[in-house]
Amino acid sequence: MMAVRAVVFDAFGTLFDVYSIGQMAEAFYPGLGSSIASVWRDKQIEYTRIVTMSDPHRPGGSRHYLPFDEITRRSLQHTLARLGIKDSAAAEQALMNQYLMLPPFPEAADVVRSLRARGVQTAILSNGNSAMLTPLLAHSNMTDLFDPVISIDAIGLYKTAPESYRLVDSQMGHPAREILFVSSNAWDALAATWHGFTTLWVNRQGMPFETLGEPPTYSGASLTRVLEVI
Repeated sequence: MMAVRAVVFDAFGTLFDVYSIGQMAEAFYPGLGSSIASVWRDKQIEYTRIVTMSDPHRPGGSRHYLPFDEITRRSLQHTLARLGIKDSAAAEQALMNQYLMLPPFPEAADVVRSLRARGVQTAILSNGNSAMLTPLLAHSNMTDLFDPVISIDAIGLYKTAPESYRLVDSQMGHPAREILFVSSNAWDALAATWHGFTTLWVNRQGMPFETLGEPPTYSGASLTRVLEVI
Protein backbone atom coordinates (compact mmCIF):
# COMPACT_ATOMS: atom_id res chain seq x y z
CA MET A 1 0.00 0.00 0.00
CA MET A 2 1.30 3.43 -0.82
CA ALA A 3 0.36 7.05 -1.22
CA VAL A 4 0.78 8.60 -4.65
CA ARG A 5 0.10 12.11 -5.87
CA ALA A 6 -1.07 11.21 -9.37
CA VAL A 7 -2.09 8.27 -11.52
CA VAL A 8 -1.15 8.35 -15.21
CA PHE A 9 -2.93 5.95 -17.55
CA ASP A 10 -2.01 4.66 -20.96
CA ALA A 11 -5.05 5.00 -23.24
CA PHE A 12 -5.14 2.39 -26.00
CA GLY A 13 -5.50 -1.10 -24.58
CA THR A 14 -5.55 0.16 -20.99
CA LEU A 15 -8.56 2.45 -20.78
CA PHE A 16 -10.02 1.57 -24.19
CA ASP A 17 -10.46 -1.86 -25.75
CA VAL A 18 -8.53 -1.85 -29.03
CA TYR A 19 -9.45 -5.45 -29.84
CA SER A 20 -13.17 -4.69 -29.79
CA ILE A 21 -12.67 -3.36 -33.28
CA GLY A 22 -12.58 -6.95 -34.43
CA GLN A 23 -16.38 -7.01 -34.22
CA MET A 24 -16.72 -4.37 -36.93
CA ALA A 25 -13.94 -5.97 -38.96
CA GLU A 26 -15.87 -9.23 -38.81
CA ALA A 27 -18.91 -7.53 -40.33
CA PHE A 28 -16.86 -6.39 -43.31
CA TYR A 29 -14.65 -9.47 -43.61
CA PRO A 30 -16.43 -12.54 -42.18
CA GLY A 31 -14.15 -15.01 -40.46
CA LEU A 32 -11.26 -12.57 -40.27
CA GLY A 33 -12.33 -10.02 -37.67
CA SER A 34 -10.20 -11.36 -34.82
CA SER A 35 -7.13 -11.76 -37.04
CA ILE A 36 -7.50 -8.23 -38.39
CA ALA A 37 -7.74 -6.76 -34.88
CA SER A 38 -4.68 -8.68 -33.65
CA VAL A 39 -2.41 -8.14 -36.67
CA TRP A 40 -3.46 -4.50 -36.92
CA ARG A 41 -2.53 -3.78 -33.32
CA ASP A 42 0.83 -5.55 -33.61
CA LYS A 43 1.71 -3.69 -36.80
CA GLN A 44 0.58 -0.37 -35.30
CA ILE A 45 3.03 -0.78 -32.40
CA GLU A 46 5.78 -2.03 -34.71
CA TYR A 47 5.45 1.05 -36.90
CA THR A 48 5.75 3.39 -33.91
CA ARG A 49 9.01 1.69 -33.00
CA ILE A 50 10.39 1.81 -36.52
CA VAL A 51 9.84 5.55 -36.98
CA THR A 52 11.22 6.34 -33.51
CA MET A 53 14.30 4.12 -33.67
CA SER A 54 15.34 5.22 -37.16
CA ASP A 55 16.92 8.49 -35.95
CA PRO A 56 19.31 7.78 -33.05
CA HIS A 57 20.44 11.43 -32.77
CA ARG A 58 16.95 12.86 -33.36
CA PRO A 59 17.13 16.43 -32.05
CA GLY A 60 13.53 17.54 -31.61
CA GLY A 61 12.07 14.23 -32.75
CA SER A 62 12.28 11.63 -35.49
CA ARG A 63 12.53 12.78 -39.11
CA HIS A 64 10.31 9.82 -39.98
CA TYR A 65 7.61 10.66 -37.47
CA LEU A 66 3.99 10.20 -38.50
CA PRO A 67 1.11 11.05 -36.13
CA PHE A 68 -0.66 8.10 -34.57
CA ASP A 69 -3.78 8.36 -36.71
CA GLU A 70 -1.63 8.02 -39.84
CA ILE A 71 0.37 5.18 -38.28
CA THR A 72 -2.94 3.48 -37.51
CA ARG A 73 -4.23 3.87 -41.06
CA ARG A 74 -1.05 2.59 -42.67
CA SER A 75 -0.87 -0.37 -40.32
CA LEU A 76 -4.47 -1.25 -41.25
CA GLN A 77 -3.59 -1.10 -44.94
CA HIS A 78 -0.63 -3.41 -44.34
CA THR A 79 -2.81 -5.78 -42.30
CA LEU A 80 -5.38 -6.14 -45.05
CA ALA A 81 -2.67 -6.76 -47.64
CA ARG A 82 -0.95 -9.29 -45.40
CA LEU A 83 -4.19 -11.21 -44.89
CA GLY A 84 -4.88 -11.16 -48.61
CA ILE A 85 -7.92 -8.91 -48.32
CA LYS A 86 -8.83 -6.56 -51.13
CA ASP A 87 -8.89 -3.11 -49.57
CA SER A 88 -12.18 -1.24 -49.63
CA ALA A 89 -11.99 2.52 -49.11
CA ALA A 90 -15.38 2.48 -47.38
CA ALA A 91 -14.43 -0.37 -45.03
CA GLU A 92 -11.06 1.20 -44.27
CA GLN A 93 -12.63 4.52 -43.33
CA ALA A 94 -15.32 2.84 -41.24
CA LEU A 95 -12.68 0.95 -39.26
CA MET A 96 -10.63 4.11 -38.80
CA ASN A 97 -13.73 5.94 -37.57
CA GLN A 98 -14.36 3.12 -35.12
CA TYR A 99 -10.98 3.83 -33.53
CA LEU A 100 -12.45 7.14 -32.39
CA MET A 101 -15.30 5.28 -30.68
CA LEU A 102 -13.51 2.41 -28.96
CA PRO A 103 -15.42 1.35 -25.85
CA PRO A 104 -13.74 1.95 -22.51
CA PHE A 105 -13.30 -1.11 -20.32
CA PRO A 106 -16.36 -1.44 -18.06
CA GLU A 107 -14.59 -0.39 -14.87
CA ALA A 108 -12.50 2.43 -16.35
CA ALA A 109 -14.66 5.49 -15.72
CA ASP A 110 -15.68 4.44 -12.21
CA VAL A 111 -12.05 3.80 -11.22
CA VAL A 112 -10.95 7.22 -12.45
CA ARG A 113 -13.87 8.98 -10.79
CA SER A 114 -13.10 7.23 -7.51
CA LEU A 115 -9.48 8.39 -7.69
CA ARG A 116 -10.52 11.97 -8.32
CA ALA A 117 -12.99 11.81 -5.45
CA ARG A 118 -10.03 10.89 -3.24
CA GLY A 119 -8.14 13.95 -4.44
CA VAL A 120 -5.72 12.00 -6.65
CA GLN A 121 -4.74 13.70 -9.91
CA THR A 122 -5.47 11.59 -13.00
CA ALA A 123 -3.82 12.00 -16.39
CA ILE A 124 -3.11 10.20 -19.65
CA LEU A 125 0.17 9.58 -21.46
CA SER A 126 -0.56 8.20 -24.91
CA ASN A 127 0.97 7.53 -28.29
CA GLY A 128 -2.29 8.89 -29.66
CA ASN A 129 -2.45 12.40 -31.08
CA SER A 130 -5.20 14.88 -30.30
CA ALA A 131 -7.06 14.00 -33.51
CA MET A 132 -7.66 10.57 -31.97
CA LEU A 133 -7.74 11.24 -28.23
CA THR A 134 -10.12 14.21 -28.22
CA PRO A 135 -13.04 12.49 -30.00
CA LEU A 136 -12.36 9.20 -28.21
CA LEU A 137 -12.64 10.78 -24.76
CA ALA A 138 -15.65 12.84 -25.82
CA HIS A 139 -17.48 9.79 -27.18
CA SER A 140 -17.09 7.96 -23.86
CA ASN A 141 -17.94 11.06 -21.75
CA MET A 142 -14.51 10.94 -20.13
CA THR A 143 -13.10 14.27 -21.29
CA ASP A 144 -13.27 15.86 -17.84
CA LEU A 145 -11.65 12.92 -16.03
CA PHE A 146 -8.04 13.57 -17.05
CA ASP A 147 -5.82 16.60 -16.63
CA PRO A 148 -3.49 16.71 -18.40
CA VAL A 149 -3.92 14.52 -21.48
CA ILE A 150 -0.33 14.17 -22.66
CA SER A 151 0.47 13.06 -26.21
CA ILE A 152 3.89 12.12 -27.51
CA ASP A 153 2.91 14.13 -30.58
CA ALA A 154 4.53 17.08 -28.76
CA ILE A 155 7.99 15.56 -29.31
CA GLY A 156 7.50 13.16 -32.21
CA LEU A 157 8.94 10.17 -30.33
CA TYR A 158 6.77 7.21 -29.44
CA LYS A 159 6.88 5.12 -26.31
CA THR A 160 9.16 3.49 -25.23
CA ALA A 161 11.59 6.33 -26.02
CA PRO A 162 12.75 7.75 -22.65
CA GLU A 163 11.77 11.23 -23.85
CA SER A 164 8.12 10.15 -23.97
CA TYR A 165 8.01 9.40 -20.24
CA ARG A 166 9.85 12.61 -19.44
CA LEU A 167 6.80 14.47 -20.76
CA VAL A 168 5.04 13.41 -17.58
CA ASP A 169 7.88 14.80 -15.46
CA SER A 170 7.81 18.15 -17.24
CA GLN A 171 4.03 18.59 -17.36
CA MET A 172 3.02 17.23 -13.97
CA GLY A 173 5.91 18.25 -11.74
CA HIS A 174 5.77 15.29 -9.35
CA PRO A 175 8.73 13.01 -8.60
CA ALA A 176 8.48 9.87 -10.73
CA ARG A 177 8.19 7.58 -7.70
CA GLU A 178 5.09 9.51 -6.56
CA ILE A 179 3.32 8.80 -9.85
CA LEU A 180 1.56 5.50 -10.43
CA PHE A 181 1.82 4.68 -14.13
CA VAL A 182 -0.83 2.23 -15.31
CA SER A 183 -0.65 0.26 -18.55
CA SER A 184 -1.96 -3.02 -19.93
CA ASN A 185 0.97 -3.14 -22.37
CA ALA A 186 3.80 -5.07 -20.74
CA TRP A 187 6.45 -3.25 -22.78
CA ASP A 188 5.01 0.09 -21.63
CA ALA A 189 4.93 -0.96 -17.97
CA LEU A 190 8.53 -2.17 -18.27
CA ALA A 191 9.84 1.07 -19.78
CA ALA A 192 7.87 3.13 -17.25
CA THR A 193 9.46 1.12 -14.45
CA TRP A 194 12.90 1.79 -15.92
CA HIS A 195 12.02 5.48 -15.96
CA GLY A 196 11.42 5.41 -12.23
CA PHE A 197 7.63 5.49 -12.00
CA THR A 198 5.75 3.33 -9.57
CA THR A 199 3.99 1.02 -12.02
CA LEU A 200 0.92 -1.17 -12.31
CA TRP A 201 0.53 -3.66 -15.14
CA VAL A 202 -3.07 -4.52 -15.99
CA ASN A 203 -2.69 -8.13 -17.05
CA ARG A 204 -6.15 -9.06 -18.30
CA GLN A 205 -5.04 -12.18 -20.16
CA GLY A 206 -2.91 -13.70 -17.41
CA MET A 207 0.27 -13.44 -19.50
CA PRO A 208 3.85 -13.71 -18.21
CA PHE A 209 5.66 -10.39 -17.87
CA GLU A 210 8.61 -9.36 -20.05
CA THR A 211 11.92 -11.03 -19.18
CA LEU A 212 14.07 -7.99 -20.00
CA GLY A 213 14.08 -6.35 -16.59
CA GLU A 214 12.46 -5.95 -13.22
CA PRO A 215 8.72 -6.54 -12.92
CA PRO A 216 6.28 -3.68 -12.37
CA THR A 217 5.63 -2.57 -8.81
CA TYR A 218 2.11 -4.00 -8.96
CA SER A 219 -0.05 -6.04 -11.30
CA GLY A 220 -3.71 -6.97 -11.47
CA ALA A 221 -6.38 -8.38 -13.73
CA SER A 222 -8.33 -5.13 -14.13
CA LEU A 223 -8.16 -1.41 -13.47
CA THR A 224 -9.85 -1.89 -10.10
CA ARG A 225 -6.43 -2.97 -8.83
CA VAL A 226 -5.48 0.71 -8.90
CA LEU A 227 -7.94 1.42 -6.09
CA GLU A 228 -6.40 -1.36 -3.98
CA VAL A 229 -2.92 0.04 -4.46
CA ILE A 230 -3.67 3.69 -3.66
